This record gives sequence, structure tokens and C-alpha cells, in this order.
Amino acid sequence: MNILILGSGGREHALAWAIRQNPKCDRLIVAPGNAGIAALARCAQLAITDGAAVTAFCEGHAIDLVVIGPEGPLAAGVADTLRAAGVAVFGPSRAAAMLEASKAFTKEICDACGAPTAGWARFTDAAAARAHVARTGAPIVIKADGLAAGKGVTVAMTLPEAEAAIDAALGGAFGAAGAAVVIEEFMPGEEASFFVLVDGTTCLAIGTAQDHKRAGEGDTGPNTGGMGAYSPAPVLTPAIQAQVMDEIIRPTVAEMARRGTPFQGVLYAGLMIEDGRARLVEYNVRFGDPECQVLMMRLGAQALDLIHACAEGRLSELCVTWADDHALTVVLAAQGYPGEYAKGSVIGGLAELPEDSARMMFHAGTAERDGQIVADGGRVLNATGRGATLAEARARAYDLAGRVDWPQGFMRRDIGWRAL
Repeated sequence: MNILILGSGGREHALAWAIRQNPKCDRLIVAPGNAGIAALARCAQLAITDGAAVTAFCEGHAIDLVVIGPEGPLAAGVADTLRAAGVAVFGPSRAAAMLEASKAFTKEICDACGAPTAGWARFTDAAAARAHVARTGAPIVIKADGLAAGKGVTVAMTLPEAEAAIDAALGGAFGAAGAAVVIEEFMPGEEASFFVLVDGTTCLAIGTAQDHKRAGEGDTGPNTGGMGAYSPAPVLTPAIQAQVMDEIIRPTVAEMARRGTPFQGVLYAGLMIEDGRARLVEYNVRFGDPECQVLMMRLGAQALDLIHACAEGRLSELCVTWADDHALTVVLAAQGYPGEYAKGSVIGGLAELPEDSARMMFHAGTAERDGQIVADGGRVLNATGRGATLAEARARAYDLAGRVDWPQGFMRRDIGWRAL
């Protein structure tokens, strides 16, 4: 097969690494890719949110399967354009991608199908939103309704903090994404991620993970896109996973189909677990980043078979083959992230890194300039290890991270602390 992956981050590098291992992959192109991806696939410049441009590229390069990495092309309806042209694509339609593109839409789906989640209300008027918060009290959660690149959520522990979050969102801090806010009940507990492939009807669980959102050790500091992750997540026991499938995932998929907008792709459920039960925090409609890195480390070559079957509506024919293993990834980020950070610093030591099925350095935000690899983003590298135990996977990941010569970067030293 000739395969095209859309995206340029660590998620897409991990997808490319797993897919490349499968002998069914004849040719792999990633658009736009990054410096790390370029070592195993052709990178192409392409406007990935332009469905017509992506379709024309596929026709010109005899692409058999498109794997959409980030949420932008999904929200833009690229999957719809590809399907209309007869191209197999992994990723939901624009209508189904509303599960991520609108927090309020997801809450409406949950209400319709009875999926357990936090109580909520939606507002476009700041005064009405502040009045609601005053009645409800803190702690409380304020979310920009739309896609805000992971920056639109505030867990407000005080009323002034909640009011400031409302004013920021409705005042334009997140652009169109903050035209409305969803205010939610605060849910105590432990957060974890559950990943399920869906082909419109069949649901196939493909793994659990836990990430670390805060920039500082001990889960302190500002929220980020994720500073590390590990899989599996011990808090998601088999009993809780069964509850999530029965009460959250399958009812959601059935409701989406009932509405005439069947979901096809990966459904990433962010969950809050308390007293042995899970409630839905939010859905994403693509692989998480950096959770994808640990999932791909564990799935390996079978990832392509699963993705292809999902795209063709054949998930009922497959099952996931898990090794009894663990994976952990550590994010190396630019100093200052998630605030202001500099680009262009040279990263040394990458060419000498050991990379195999047990350890891999995935590139998240790099570029190649004058023969050198430079930082080109906030989250730059993902040092990833796999092992028979989480401790072994963690040791391999940190060993890999420690070999990188990049004074302008930083990392958390406690990834995996909840499980260990």
C-alpha cells in the first residue's frame, strides 16, 4: 500500500514508525513531517486542511490510505472530501469530529445517550456565566467551547479565577473557539485516557494511557499539551474498562449513528475515575500526543492492520494482540514552554542514539537546517522506552533522554510517578 500521513508532530512520527514496520506498507509519505520523520518516510509540503489539495495529492501519488493525525484537518472536513473521491481514510467526518470541536456538542450527546459526565451549562454572555459560577461555587471548570489547541481549559479553584477565565475566553483570548464557554461541575478523582477504534458500528479498545499535563514535577506549574505519558494505565482496571465501553463508548457511537453522522476513526476518551467508576471528561477524535507514542510503541506493525480495517469498516474481523509490556515517553521541551520560547537552538547527540523496538526518540518539533537538527516548537522530542515493567520502560526512556545534548531544553524527571 501507498500511505499518506497528515501531520508534523511526535504523534505522526510514532504512527509513521509503527506503520513502516508492516510489510504491507510499500511507500510512506508524511505531510509536512519533520526532521525525524524524514529518516523513515518522504516528507511533502501540502496544505493539510485543504481537502481538495490533499485529494489531488492522493490522486497524483496513487495513495491507497490516508491517516489523519491532528484535529485541524478533521474539523475542516478533509476526511469527507477524501471519502467522496473514493480514497480510504482513517479519521472521522467533519460532523463526527464535532465530538472534539465542540465541548457543548459532546455534552449534548452524553445527555442524549445517558453517558456519565459532569453537570454543565453553556454561555455566550459573560455576565450570565459569572452569575452561574457565583451560584455554583468553586472549584469549577471553565472551557472554551471550540478547538483552542489545548489551552482553553481552566480548573478554577476560586471564584475570581473562574471569573477571569470566563472573561478571557469570551473576551477573545481563544478567538472563535471562545465564542461560547462550557462551565462544568468539578470532578474529583484520577484522570486517564482510553482509546477505541470505531468503524461506524464496531468498537475495538486498543489501549489505555496516562499523561502528565503540568510543566513541573509533582504535577505543578502551567498546563501543557503533555510532558510525558505511559501505557497501560493501572487505574483503568478491566472492570472500569468494561464500564466505559458499556456506559460511555458504545452509547456514544450508537447515538452518533442514530443522528446520521456515524463515527469512524479513533475515539479518545478522557476519563475521571473515582470510587471504581469512570465519568467522561471529554472526547478527542484523534490519537493523543504524547499518548500515541506509547501506544504505537506497544502496538508496533499491527497498528497499520487495525487502522486499515477501521478505514474499510472491517474492525469486526480483527483483534488486538498485546504483549505483556509497558511503554513510557518523556517530552523534551524548549525552555519557557508553554509560554514564550525560542526556536532554532541546535540539538546534539541525536545521530548516536540507540533506537530499536525497545527505545525510540520521536521528533515532535524539529527541523533540519544546514545539516543540523534544530528545535522548531515548544515540545521538541519524545524519548520513549518499552519494557517488561513500567520501571524498565522508564529507565530506557530517561537513558535515551539523558544522551541528548540540548542545554536549551528541559524535561520532567518524574514521568510515571502515579503508577510507580
